Amino acid sequence: MRFMRRMKFLFRFHQSIPFFKEFFLSKEVNRLAKIISTLFIAVYLVFPFDIIPDYLLVLGLFDDVFIATLILQQMVKMAPDSLKEKYDLGVK
Repeated sequence: MRFMRRMKFLFRFHQSIPFFKEFFLSKEVNRLAKIISTLFIAVYLVFPFDIIPDYLLVLGLFDDVFIATLILQQMVKMAPDSLKEKYDLGVK
């Protein structure tokens, strides 16, 4: 079930770009959440964790997509409900 939610999130990512912009610009979002999100992104960019090597083409990209999606979903979870409702990201 989580896999399907992550895939759906990935295919709708382009619709989430305004959300992520407002996430970092909004005063509603806790400063600690912004710092943690920025650190996760920076660490992943500097040290991309490869469970499956990238030279295996499709399989190699799968773990990169999985980790990037996981980071972005955590950002959505840390966002206030008002921001999630505004961008229809599902408040749960």
